[in-house]
Amino acid sequence: MCRLFGLSSAPLRTRATFWLLDAPDSLSRQSHRDPDGTGLGHFTADGTPRIDKAPTAAYRDRAFAEEAREVESATFIAHVRFASTGSLDVRNTHPFEQDGRLFAHNGVIEGLDKLDDHLREDRSLVKGDTDSERFFALITRETRRHGGDVTAGIRHAAHWIADNLPVYAINLILITPEELWALRYPDIHDLYVLERQAGGQHGNRHLDHSGTHGRMRVHSSHLAEHPAVVVASERMDDNPHWREMEPGELLHVGPDLRLTRQVVLPDPPAHLLTLDDLHPDAAASQKAA
Repeated sequence: MCRLFGLSSAPLRTRATFWLLDAPDSLSRQSHRDPDGTGLGHFTADGTPRIDKAPTAAYRDRAFAEEAREVESATFIAHVRFASTGSLDVRNTHPFEQDGRLFAHNGVIEGLDKLDDHLREDRSLVKGDTDSERFFALITRETRRHGGDVTAGIRHAAHWIADNLPVYAINLILITPEELWALRYPDIHDLYVLERQAGGQHGNRHLDHSGTHGRMRVHSSHLAEHPAVVVASERMDDNPHWREMEPGELLHVGPDLRLTRQVVLPDPPAHLLTLDDLHPDAAASQKAA
């Protein structure tokens, strides 16, 4: 399945190094299916969004994903894609940018013709073919309708999809220059949050997170001295304070690292899909990788 990662150290700008595909481990696991794209998003000091991404990372763009990418930002988002909808093209590779916000998604939404009709003129926000970018466009529209309230935008968009479209999962991370949101829905895929104190659980350690199977690694010496909040598809170190988000939980990390959470989708989708309902390619993309 796709891997999501988000980090906020706001208001502090943190220097962090990302390996979107950790070469030694992934190369040694020949039976492990290679990803269909990798991407990293962050913001410059003036709040300009920056995205570095490439499709088919494991093949012609493997070097891109294995290269250490050192960036500075108060918030970061990273994604390793296993394609379910859309061709293997840079325009279908996460994260996506709309209205100065960055977004990545893990899951499957069907009924895209109905979603396109619901988006109407806001369909123009979508540059690629994925269900993920369409979902983001709906969040962007609902955020505009609610005066820039991103929490309300996510809540209303997710409710509409859960009520009207076949859904397998809609886990997401969304960031602005100083804020982060995450949603886990329903209970198909895991999503974890760590409120990391300065130096981690031992009080003097830099951040050094690594996903299983070499899928993603993140290092930051700055976070030996400063706190942060991390959201990821899996526990990425042995810190005992990782917490699994509840199904339907929407998490918000403010510009002062203040964390708020609420279950905004207490009920399952009206039309909950199973793996057997999905096209074989989509089903393969949602299995643990």
